[in-house]
Amino acid sequence: MSAWLSVLLREQGADIFRTKGILHLQGDNRRYVFQGVHMLFDSSADRRWGRDEPRTNQLVFIGRNLDRNRLVREFKACLV
Repeated sequence: MSAWLSVLLREQGADIFRTKGILHLQGDNRRYVFQGVHMLFDSSADRRWGRDEPRTNQLVFIGRNLDRNRLVREFKACLV
């Protein structure tokens, strides 16, 4: 996931105004939170997932000239 996001931001960072998300990483009981502006990116572990909270991935990209289908396809390729 990190490698894909790094390449994406390097190649399309000028067209990505804002990115943010919450991820469930295999083997980690905490939520993984990330956010970015253009090519700047920061991430960190967050609170533990709630006992009955669905462990889902949520990504938001705000920008121009973005190919939604490509983003979804490439992100899904990162999933275990």
